[in-house]
Amino acid sequence: MNVLMLTDKLTMGGAENYFIKLENKMKTGLGFQLYTAAGRGELTDYLVNKKNYKELSRRNHLLNLCNLTRLIHKCDIDVIHANSLRMVLYASCVRKLVWKRKIKVIYTKHNVTALEKFPRVFSLLMNKAVTGIITVSEYEKKVLMNYGVNKDRITTVYNGVDLEKFPFADEKTQPEVFKVGILARLSPEKNHRLFVDIAASMMAEKDVKFYIAGDGPEREAIRAKIQKLGLNERVSLLGEVQEPHAFLQTMDVLLLTSEREVFPMVIVEAMATGTPVISINRGGIPEVIVDEKTGMLAQNHCPEAYRDKILSLRADLQLRNKIIYAARGKVIREFTSNNMVEETFKQYIIPYSNPKQQFKVKGKSI
Repeated sequence: MNVLMLTDKLTMGGAENYFIKLENKMKTGLGFQLYTAAGRGELTDYLVNKKNYKELSRRNHLLNLCNLTRLIHKCDIDVIHANSLRMVLYASCVRKLVWKRKIKVIYTKHNVTALEKFPRVFSLLMNKAVTGIITVSEYEKKVLMNYGVNKDRITTVYNGVDLEKFPFADEKTQPEVFKVGILARLSPEKNHRLFVDIAASMMAEKDVKFYIAGDGPEREAIRAKIQKLGLNERVSLLGEVQEPHAFLQTMDVLLLTSEREVFPMVIVEAMATGTPVISINRGGIPEVIVDEKTGMLAQNHCPEAYRDKILSLRADLQLRNKIIYAARGKVIREFTSNNMVEETFKQYIIPYSNPKQQFKVKGKSI
């Protein structure tokens, strides 16, 4: 069986890191080969099997379709694994161009797409163009079913963290300065302005400082707000961090303030390293954070809601360590990259359209 995995571009992001993890950890040989195609980005250097990688153009879609069609014929592709809606459209087009070949299309839905403003159109595309859909949370699976997507096509496979790259830090002690962090692209939907408002609401707490890791189009607007509120000494803009695990380990708590989320990988990464998380209660987040057990949930985008939970964690070291160990245990049981790879591989070999048809891997029917 030969699988072609597609994504738009290998720049820093959740879907792109997922792509890299699968490429790095999916074992090839003995009847299975994984090929990849994507636009170039900073994550391209992290590909392990570069000889199986095809660079895509960022703008020339016709060229991309021609190159992918040739690649499918040359490498005898059985399955296309699309990691964006654009790549689903690519897969749909090339499948028509190679109509003599029976190619499955698997789509991992990482985030909210513009087409979902038109649920009937979105569900029609999913039901016609895709043979299997991987959702990264049960919440997202229910959303798709409500749109009208055939439930038999949908399987939830949780994103997983590489425990070797996000090692567990020792038990927390009471710090002199309590560090509150956020690690996310500086874009409107991540709602960093709320993070700054939370910092402003805690001006009286002189031993609490705030750190923003990441870069993006909102950087100057966030910087301006920090200056306007007189928070230059309390809030630090760190820019892109090269070692996210190191940043997470140095924080005493991580906040998630997003307007919308499907299943943010940074939550699981923080839990793996031993940093407690306070998150907005949205999307699939409650599937990983159980309030006051494996983290804390804020019910609305209110600075005071976050402030009270930060103060609670700062004051109660026993509660903090209880959450840290429970969170780490949940990650080990349910959210490892090895489990993610194994469950994703199962989707490649499941015969969606014909229950009697099976692929052969390692010489055996599976």
